[in-house]
Formats: sequence, structure tokens, C-alpha cells
Amino acid sequence: MIYSKPIWSMPCSRPTMPASCTPIRRHRVRRSSGRVAGRLRLLILLTTLLIGNAFAQDAVIAEDTAPAQNTRIAQNTPQDMLPIGWKGKLRFHAVSAYGPSALAGAAVYDGFLHGIEFPREWGQGGVGYGKRLGSTLAYSGIRNVLGFGLDSALHQDPRYYRSTERGMWRRSKHAFRETILTHKDSGGETFATWRLGSAYGAAFISNEWYPDRVNTVALGLSQGSTQLGFDLLSNLGSEFWPDIKRKLLHRTR
Repeated sequence: MIYSKPIWSMPCSRPTMPASCTPIRRHRVRRSSGRVAGRLRLLILLTTLLIGNAFAQDAVIAEDTAPAQNTRIAQNTPQDMLPIGWKGKLRFHAVSAYGPSALAGAAVYDGFLHGIEFPREWGQGGVGYGKRLGSTLAYSGIRNVLGFGLDSALHQDPRYYRSTERGMWRRSKHAFRETILTHKDSGGETFATWRLGSAYGAAFISNEWYPDRVNTVALGLSQGSTQLGFDLLSNLGSEFWPDIKRKLLHRTR
């Protein structure tokens, strides 16, 4: 009779596990640690983008229209929005592309991409991180050049205007609305052509220097949609950060 070698099927967490189970346990521990580290990097990335973009908006945000404490607000009250002209729009996009907070956000974002090794053809180490950072900075420049051209030609206002309503849910909906719609120089709202056009346009242009394996239409659509998600985070930061800042610094307007 021929006996085959028994296969150990007991869980590796058992105190009586054989030595052959140790590599499996170590592999599981490494996978678990990798997932935790990945989630932590993602949390740091989102926090940095949320606060960093809010700081960047401080330099270019429209005049604060949020209601003062204990002020009765009429519903649908139009906001007094003065056009900022091409110079104001140029300043907006310059700060959005290469302001201190934008650079900090790019550094954290590329640290996340470096950690997940995307794209893997760019490798690890300082060279790999440099390629990813350079790619992100180039994308940011292209995105804001396209945005400046579109909002200037179409007379759209790229700034974020805070809600005049109260309540976190209503103000969050307003931030989402401001991501899809934008204000016109002449007043009123319109579809945010400058935002969507620059996000997806820059995504497809920047894909040209990506490896052929990932230079696809699907990646362009994914990157453009991701940028719109970051814009939503920026709007949420611009909506709520002034209130948080006042509470932290005990400041009143």
C-alpha cells in the first residue's frame, strides 16, 4: 500500500501548527500589514487633499457668503458675484496648479502611487518617485492651462461660492452641485464645462507618457473621474474649513 504525505489543513493560528505552516502565516501577516498600510496612506492622502485644497482656496475663494451666527437667511437668495476677469482666473489656476498646498498634495498623492507601484514600469526608489511626481506636476499644469482657456473663453467663474444655507447635509449637497455646475461671469449658473473639459482633457493628454500597458481609454476616463472626485473634496474643504478654522483659532468675522 502506498501512503501519500498528509496535507496539513489545520489553521496556522493553532498553537500546535507544524513548522511548514510558518511561511504561510508570515505571508498572511505581510498581506494584512500591506492592506493596513495602504488604507493608512489613502486616509492621509484624502486628509491632505481636503485640507490642502481648502488652504489653497483661501487665496482665491470668492468673498465669504456664509451666513453670520444667528442670522436669518432667506431661501434662494442670489449671491453678489462680481466677475474676476482673466487676471483673476489666471491667478486662480496658478495657485491651483503650483501653490504650496497643491505641491504638498501632489507629494502625498505620488507617495500613494509609489506605495502601490503604479505604474510598475517606473519602478521604485528615488527615480521611480521622481517620475511619478513629475507626471503629476505636468498633469496639473496641463489641467489648469486647459481650465484657464475654457473658463476665459466661455466666461465661466472657476471660484467656489459657499452655501448660504445651514446644515451639513444641505451644504454638502451644495458642494456637490458646485462641482457639476459653475457660475457665469454675467451671473447665474451653467454646466461646468471648464472643470469637466480640463479634467478629462488633461487625463488623456498625460496618458501619452504612460507605459503602453496602461495608456488606455479606460485609464483616461478613470483619471478624469478621479480628478472630479478630488475637486469635490476641494469644494467640501472650502465649504467647511472656514468654520473649522474659526473654531480652532477662536476667530469671528
